[in-house]
Amino acid sequence: MRTRILLGLALLATGLLAGAFGYGAANLVPTFNAVPLDLRLTFHAELMKMNGITMQTAMAVSTLSSVALAVLTRGRARTLAGAAGALTFASFLTTRFGNIPINGRIKEWAVTSAPADHAEILQRWELFNDLRTLTAVLAFALLIVLSLSAESAASPAQSQSRRLKTR
Repeated sequence: MRTRILLGLALLATGLLAGAFGYGAANLVPTFNAVPLDLRLTFHAELMKMNGITMQTAMAVSTLSSVALAVLTRGRARTLAGAAGALTFASFLTTRFGNIPINGRIKEWAVTSAPADHAEILQRWELFNDLRTLTAVLAFALLIVLSLSAESAASPAQSQSRRLKTR
C-alpha cells in the first residue's frame, strides 16, 4: 500500500513537472521569441517570481517520492524509480545552476537594458530549459513504465483473488 501511494505521488508530481516544463518549452519560449525584447524580459522576470515556489516544490516532491519508492522496492522497479529520481534531480540541478542565474540577469535587464550579447545568453537559457524539460519527461516516462509493469504484475494475483471469491 505504501509503495502504491508513493508511486501515485511520484507520478502526480513528475507529471506536473514534465507538463509544466513541456508547456513552457512548446508555448512560452516561442512566445518569448516572438515579442519585443522589453516585453519578453518583463514577462520573463514576473513569471520566474511565480515559478520559483511551484516548480521547485514539484522538483523536490518528484525527486523525494521517486527515491523513496526506489528504497522500498526491488529489482527493475528500484532501477526505474531510482533513475526517475536521478532525472528529476538533474532537472533541479539544471534549473539551479543553469536557468536561475540567467533569470537573475534577465530580472536586472528588465529594469535596465540587455547587454550586447543578450541573444547568446537567452539561447543558453533555452538550452538549459530544453535539458530540464527532457529530464523531467524521461523521468515521467520511467514512472509510467513502472506503473504499468506494477499493474500487470498485480493483475495475476488480483485475478486469482477474484476467482477465489467467486467460488
